Amino acid sequence: MPTPLPSRRRERLLEILERDGVIQLEPAAEELAVSVMTVRRDIDRLDADGLARRVRGGAVAPVVPRAFGERASTRTLAKEAIARKALSFVPMDGAAAFDASTTSGTLLALVRPQRLLVVTNSVDNAAVTHGRSGIRTILVGGEREPQTGSLVGPTAEQVARGFSFDLFVTSASAIDSAVGTAEVSLDEAAVKQVFASRAATTVVLADSSKLGQRALVRALEWAQIDIVITELDPSDPRLDAYRSLVDLV
Repeated sequence: MPTPLPSRRRERLLEILERDGVIQLEPAAEELAVSVMTVRRDIDRLDADGLARRVRGGAVAPVVPRAFGERASTRTLAKEAIARKALSFVPMDGAAAFDASTTSGTLLALVRPQRLLVVTNSVDNAAVTHGRSGIRTILVGGEREPQTGSLVGPTAEQVARGFSFDLFVTSASAIDSAVGTAEVSLDEAAVKQVFASRAATTVVLADSSKLGQRALVRALEWAQIDIVITELDPSDPRLDAYRSLVDLV
């Protein structure tokens, strides 16, 4: 089998990264039928181009601001698995806040409440609930974050602060056992902090590619988080660092 051209190898590696959330050296080398050293060199190039971030044993996706539509097309199977797990935590009535993440939007598409007030800082996630029986939706308003499309700023924070929520559903750009969750911008983190401060329960939805990562701004400390839901089995060793910090689903 001929060795793929370097450009095609790197395309394949990016496909693996989108599919699995991580590039692992040996499995990637086997899948591409090349040497581990070749994969390592390709990862170095992807890292230099800002398309992946080199880590021990391979690479992960870079933590950068991305538009809602771009985020929605990545790790879809993981997001669907997480949403199915999270469905039982959403109340049938009362009030719940949902952040501007695509994983929250995936969950909103599944909920079938009787009388639930949904408050969100995402035009896209609000649209998911439009016209749905049993759901009343309020957008917090504010300024549109130009890179992510989220509604942020003082107005968004003030409106969010005026509610009391049974549940806050959020994702994260990164999760670290020493830090908590983190985001790509101060404004994104600030809105999530307000939502969490007004919620009886905060649930973080995060696919496994977010674990062990760090982003620019800390959003929620572990004391503010009640449950973390991933697509992994709760007994998976990749979750070991979080067992003493939070309930895992």
